[in-house]
Amino acid sequence: MAVLEKGGNAFDAAVAAGLTLQVVEPHLNGPGGEVPILLYDAQRELVEVVCGQGPSPARLSIEHFEGLGLGAIPGTGSLAACVPGAFDAWMLLLRDRGTMRLGEVMGYALHYAEHGYPVLPQIAGAIAGAERQFRDHWPTSAEIYLTGEGPPAAGSRWRNPVLARTYHRVLSESESAGGDRDAQIEAARRVFYEGFVAEAMVAFMSTEVMDSSGEAHAGVLDERDLADWHATVESPLWADYHDYRVFKTQSWSQGPVFLQQLNLLAGFDLAGMGHNSAEYIHTVVECAKLAFADREAFYGDPLVEDVPIDELLASSYAEERRALVGDEASLDLRPGSVQGRAPRLPKKHVAEGGSGGGTGEPTVAVSTPATGDTCHVDVVDRHGNLVSATPSGGWLQSNPVIPELGFPLGTRAQMFWLERDLPNSLRGRKRPRTTLTPSLAFKHGEPYLAFGTPGGDSQDQWTLNFFLNHVHFGLDLQAAIDAPTWHTTHFPSSFYPREARPGEVLVEGRLDESVVTELKRRGHKVVVEDDWALGRVSAAGIDPETGMLRAAANPRGMQGYAAGR
Repeated sequence: MAVLEKGGNAFDAAVAAGLTLQVVEPHLNGPGGEVPILLYDAQRELVEVVCGQGPSPARLSIEHFEGLGLGAIPGTGSLAACVPGAFDAWMLLLRDRGTMRLGEVMGYALHYAEHGYPVLPQIAGAIAGAERQFRDHWPTSAEIYLTGEGPPAAGSRWRNPVLARTYHRVLSESESAGGDRDAQIEAARRVFYEGFVAEAMVAFMSTEVMDSSGEAHAGVLDERDLADWHATVESPLWADYHDYRVFKTQSWSQGPVFLQQLNLLAGFDLAGMGHNSAEYIHTVVECAKLAFADREAFYGDPLVEDVPIDELLASSYAEERRALVGDEASLDLRPGSVQGRAPRLPKKHVAEGGSGGGTGEPTVAVSTPATGDTCHVDVVDRHGNLVSATPSGGWLQSNPVIPELGFPLGTRAQMFWLERDLPNSLRGRKRPRTTLTPSLAFKHGEPYLAFGTPGGDSQDQWTLNFFLNHVHFGLDLQAAIDAPTWHTTHFPSSFYPREARPGEVLVEGRLDESVVTELKRRGHKVVVEDDWALGRVSAAGIDPETGMLRAAANPRGMQGYAAGR
């Protein structure tokens, strides 16, 4: 809000928020992480994607892991590090769409790193969960995040002076490039990917890091990986649904599953089923299973893999797949066949059972010793610009802090498969198929809504529930977020150790007991969670009838905020 009130636009504000979140929510994201950004530029009347998902290092290969005797990419540690894409993506957005100087938008993050911020209970919990790892194996993280007595207390003031020095130096070196705004932003990009920041990242790769495999390994990220990569601007994918057009990223993200679900659901009378009825939830869940099965079989980096995305999003394909939705819950993973192409699923795609959190983004609010999570930011401004961004990765739980920089690298490479000839098989310089998936929607052809959520594989289920609540049942943005929600864990998790629980549906406890009983009768394996346990959706947009700006935030997790004036 400070950026908007100083005259900045939505893009300036999103960059300021994104950089600040890396400091004040280090358990959810960091400078070593990544971010996909969906934007609507009102002046150009254009929707675009800024891809801040860095690729795998050139030398990271299936053969490398075979040589180490590893059958899966660890969920923590240097082996799972990709090129950190968030910084370059934010800089690209600021340069091309923003109006403010780097020092103006970075000043908030620098201030909090230097002078301190309140430790949220979730931060304290995450550090407490990782304390033993920090003390026994990651001493550089212990130096930043532990006191002499242990983890910081919730509500205490916390500083990261090393990160503050990093930002001061980035600004100093970028401002020495001259007075031109764009030149300074470009200089900051070079400092991060070719200068002292890159040098510290690469030097740290030679350190063997204890990871979730139970062994210590060095990383392979090198100078060329960092210097040769830049964030890119891409065209979005989209699908029409009733009066709306929804935009998502390309298939290096799971985002197209949202569009596939819409295409499948277009053939059902959802409103007639009744809000959150058993028939309604059953239908949405069964369509999700079909869309996510296609994700497993076909999605990957389209710069490397031949992904038949046009065919997957075709109405004729959805009509064919829709016939698979029956009255009973399916317990099978059923990808389709596109243009005669057989789907390619991992041979060992199910590690069933268990209630462990793995090492990726959790789908509930509880922090466990090696989990990470994600943020989400939506911005709308007086000009009608929209931004939806989902920053993640580089969590304090993911990797040791690089001592010269004050932040760790991420672990997004854990999403690759080590089995050959799959669309998401590991290759050097390839983007992993990420779960990060921001959303934009138009209504009657006019820009309308930016929305999204943290939550790993659940993101395109929670946001779909929110969207359908709003579209079919007339709930306003806040009510659509607050309504009881659910998701399925039927398909393989994107995160180590890749668990799948066929037929499982997690629901909030506020769902009517008769609905739960009927879902079980249909064969769903229903797990009833706490009343406010699932979902992290936020949204911001424009009322096309009044021109008023509006936003809504999630009450779950106590870390959702909506602000406007």
